[in-house]
Amino acid sequence: MRVLMIDDHALFRMGLSELLERRGIEVVAAVGDCEQGIAMVEAQAPDVVLLDMRMPAMNGLEVLQELRRRKVSMPVVMLTTSREESDVVNALQNGARGYLLKDMEPDDLIRALGDIVGGQTVVAPELTIVLAKAVQGEVSTSAPSHRALAELTPRELEILCHLAEGQSNKVIARNLGISDGTVKLHVKAILRKLDVHSRVEAAVIAVEENICGRGGDAN
Repeated sequence: MRVLMIDDHALFRMGLSELLERRGIEVVAAVGDCEQGIAMVEAQAPDVVLLDMRMPAMNGLEVLQELRRRKVSMPVVMLTTSREESDVVNALQNGARGYLLKDMEPDDLIRALGDIVGGQTVVAPELTIVLAKAVQGEVSTSAPSHRALAELTPRELEILCHLAEGQSNKVIARNLGISDGTVKLHVKAILRKLDVHSRVEAAVIAVEENICGRGGDAN
């Protein structure tokens, strides 16, 4: 995998570049100047672009929009500290294929990048509920009925509520005292029964149908 990074924080660029290289990922460039970064994306054609949201000359959204205007086709991923709903929604609406947080675990970052290069759109688990609430109105006509929810087992409903809180498989496993693998199997079953393709879509349904109530526990 070939990665190009645009981020105005030099220490972060250096640290992340070293981490990625140690994992066998080639960092073709890591720059702090947005105009230079845009030019290098076109020249280097990396597999994925990592883009900070908060930068002085141009913000990440403006860089993303400029890359899309130039018909750049590789996935662009926001890697930022911003958890603002507007930033998440605007980035995805403008073609970002991922919205990840700088404080995520290295293994989770590597896994997310692999998924994104493989064609998926990935949002940091902590932001799932933010995105779910933001898109509620857009999916209300296509959300599955209560009948689909009725197919879920009590354990699956419980895990769905944890998904709606933006918890990762690892955190859900710890909270419920089960293994990561068991959680993964339950999540796959939930997505299949609800006929959706992502954790975000499942979280949207949980929020819309208000199945969890306060505290995230199934009724």
